Amino acid sequence: MPGSYEIRIKRSAEKEIRALEKKPRRRVVRAIRALADDPRPPGCEKLTAEQAYRIRVGRYRVVYTIEDQVLVVVVVRVAHRREVYRN
Repeated sequence: MPGSYEIRIKRSAEKEIRALEKKPRRRVVRAIRALADDPRPPGCEKLTAEQAYRIRVGRYRVVYTIEDQVLVVVVVRVAHRREVYRN
């Protein structure tokens, strides 16, 4: 893959990350940073309802979109697995 992707985090997702406890927050932040090098890591899943992907980080899910033409990953949502797909 040519170059590294820029990571953008929506303000709502940023608040969700800040609300996490320390250990899960560290793991989630590490996983999000890794998306810059590989936006489609092993285990990521394309969501059928929208043009988005999700990765699992323990009990949490990170939902994001990929804009390949401008090399940007936008983190849309970070939530516990039972709440992540609710509107």
